[in-house]
Amino acid sequence: MKPRVTMRQALADPQLLGGALPGDSWSIWRTLLTAAMGEALDDSERVAFAAITGREREPLERVDELWAIVGRRGGKTRAAGTLGAYVATLCDWTDKLATGERGVLPVLAASTSQADRAFQHVLGVLEHSPVLSGMIEGQPTADTIRLSTRIDVQIRPANFRTVRSITAVAAICDEIAFWQIEGSKNPDREILAAVRPALITTGGPLMVISSPYARRGELYRAYRSDYGPAADPLLLVAKGASKTFNPSLSQAEIDKAYARDAASAVAEYGGEFRTDVEQLLVRETVEGAVDWNTTERARQPGVTYFGFVDPSGGSSDSMTMAIGHKEGTRAVLDKTLEKRPPYSPEAVTDEFCEVLLSYGIRRVTGDRFGGEWCREPFRRRGIEYQLSEAPKSELYLALVPALNSGRVSLLDDDRAVDQLVSLERRTARGGRDSVDHAPGGHDDVANAIAGVCYLLIAKPVDQFENLAGGAEIITVYDGPEYGGGDYGYRADY
Repeated sequence: MKPRVTMRQALADPQLLGGALPGDSWSIWRTLLTAAMGEALDDSERVAFAAITGREREPLERVDELWAIVGRRGGKTRAAGTLGAYVATLCDWTDKLATGERGVLPVLAASTSQADRAFQHVLGVLEHSPVLSGMIEGQPTADTIRLSTRIDVQIRPANFRTVRSITAVAAICDEIAFWQIEGSKNPDREILAAVRPALITTGGPLMVISSPYARRGELYRAYRSDYGPAADPLLLVAKGASKTFNPSLSQAEIDKAYARDAASAVAEYGGEFRTDVEQLLVRETVEGAVDWNTTERARQPGVTYFGFVDPSGGSSDSMTMAIGHKEGTRAVLDKTLEKRPPYSPEAVTDEFCEVLLSYGIRRVTGDRFGGEWCREPFRRRGIEYQLSEAPKSELYLALVPALNSGRVSLLDDDRAVDQLVSLERRTARGGRDSVDHAPGGHDDVANAIAGVCYLLIAKPVDQFENLAGGAEIITVYDGPEYGGGDYGYRADY
């Protein structure tokens, strides 16, 4: 990487990046980007730099990684776009690229629509510059900006497979605290492990930007290990409130956010990791309960089976079901089913009822809020509904001691394990705990599993009526089709 002009010069020149981060409100971002490129700061800049990094002096070397942990509306996406534009146009990479090879600057986010916002900032910075706009070759597509510098700025889904086999001159990772990928144990760690080798040849910078969330994952790890004076000087971590990085924000609006939900606003605008959100279950505990290579157990004579169904309208959430039985003090899972949207609720109900009947389950509970939509399709297939009371959070909280004490036998199902591990415990101001999936995640399979385990080992035996030779199914509706509430139902016979 050979800069044609310094970052400071580029940010001051209206022909280059002078219009990207203009005015006093962007001064702290200009300071941070200048320091990240290994350039010297003046005394006033050094004070601002120390306030957001915990380091008295700038590194005076171009950093390998820049992590910006900043509250919402703090300008981090625009700043990342500016860095991307600088690296892609004002740095010479020809000695790092083979003949005919083009370098790539991937923009990664949890979804392509979110990555598009950072991508559009890069494009906007380039198009706003009288000089840099002339480096754009042809018409940019929906996911690629092709530059005359032999660099392509591209949207790439946040997946470790999408960044392999490229030569990256830099990489932008947007909102990494909220990356959730089904089937991946540690999506942020796996993706970064794939990105870093792509940068080795060029020595280009990795820029990670995100609002903080829970105290876990690679964002929190970077903060714990590389924020402050004792950290690696080439791994630069900056952290601060939204208004620190964007003084133009309305304090009155921020105050309203704190009044509505202080715990959330601390992270959203205060730039602090949340202390009210913690992981409910550790992976080692959940995986320790799995009967490996067992994906389903057939019905056995003389065994009473219980079931739990988490329905959905078929447009957004999955419809899931779990069936299990009790062995001594243990809850044993026998079968799980999941139908992902889009699907026909009628067709899925038909399939689920066939399975329920095959395990001897003939009575199911329904939801008052759901009305006949929930009752009638099951009734037509020989399954009667009754009501029960257990809300979703109660089911999950009851599952924790059962798993920790080794009283649950799970099936070999990666999706179920991933969903259970991703569950979050949130503590409200009144001290009451609730449990749900992480933002952008899913818990439909986990919900069904927690429900059947609750029936098998958490609910007092004297609350079950006439179970001899019978079975039970519980149903919880918590999707948007049902108003987003938690409703639990028990039917027994």
